[in-house]
Amino acid sequence: MRLSQVIDELVEERGLKRDVLNAIVVEGLTSAYTKKYPHVSFAIEYSKQTDELHVFAHKTVVSSVEDADTQISLRKARAVQDDIELGATIKVPFEGSIGRIEILRAKQVIAQQIRAIETAALYEEFKGKEGTIVTGAIYKTEPRGVLVKIGEALAFLPKSLMISGDTYTPGYTIRALLKEVLPEPRNDNQLILDRASPQFLVELLRIEIPEIYENIVEIKKAVRIAGYKSKIIVISHDKNVDPVGTCIGFGGARIKPILRELGTEKIDIIGESFSTDDFVRSALKPAVVRRVEIVDNGSVAHVWLDADQRSLAIGKMGQNIALASELCGFHIRLMDDASAVYPTETTRESAESTVDENTASDEEE
Repeated sequence: MRLSQVIDELVEERGLKRDVLNAIVVEGLTSAYTKKYPHVSFAIEYSKQTDELHVFAHKTVVSSVEDADTQISLRKARAVQDDIELGATIKVPFEGSIGRIEILRAKQVIAQQIRAIETAALYEEFKGKEGTIVTGAIYKTEPRGVLVKIGEALAFLPKSLMISGDTYTPGYTIRALLKEVLPEPRNDNQLILDRASPQFLVELLRIEIPEIYENIVEIKKAVRIAGYKSKIIVISHDKNVDPVGTCIGFGGARIKPILRELGTEKIDIIGESFSTDDFVRSALKPAVVRRVEIVDNGSVAHVWLDADQRSLAIGKMGQNIALASELCGFHIRLMDDASAVYPTETTRESAESTVDENTASDEEE
């Protein structure tokens, strides 16, 4: 039973070691023979010299053979080993054969073993990269998402973790956060990508801005509605370094590559402030706030601003005020001069799912 062609193809296609493949094939064939002859103890060996598999059976030496598959006569046994005695066990070539069903069984076992080895190898290769940005080429688009080829491995970008408005063309290069590396495939996918989370933006900034990579400038918090807007708080650990200016760069040189990566999404970069008043004002950018008052034991921020700033504060579909509320940790309520509260929700859920009739047409910038 020659294996050269099969083994060579698997070595070339899968990049597996030849000795490992030999062992897998032996295990598959052992399973196949055992399925047809469950009462027989098999030993299948691969000969490197002849490039052949040899099937042996362990048989008991008896004086009168009743089961030729498991027993052997003393005379025949001594032709193999002259000092053998009755009752002993001897390994001899097995003459029985297997059929199509057993061969299919062998193929299944071999395929399962190869997949298990590839799964373990992929996990070991990428586990240390989890939570970092990876670069790959778009391989295939599917209704559920996009397959991305990273080296020789395939990763999956689910539709729920894409940036809205992005287009994905096979062959084009893409960057994404390696969100999860699974020990076992889930729905045939082991590497899960993400472009919609705040962490993707944070890692992009870390790559593009040396001061963030070196922790001279630190991102304290990031909130995001992918495809619309992100807001981040930055601080500097060096009094001579302006954290906001460092992130933006001269003429926007540093932030522009990140904005190109995010498509139409905008980024508000906010310097950390020890003043709650200033913090809320900055969080509501690009709106200009006149007055801030913290009430209800520090859980609610009442905010006054001019009428022409209201739509900017709220943002399209209430998303700007929702992000600001999430960033600073207050429920933000917009007030008029008569202290009446505008009917504005400030939760992320309402911003993403509800359009206020009065603000649906408001455009932020």
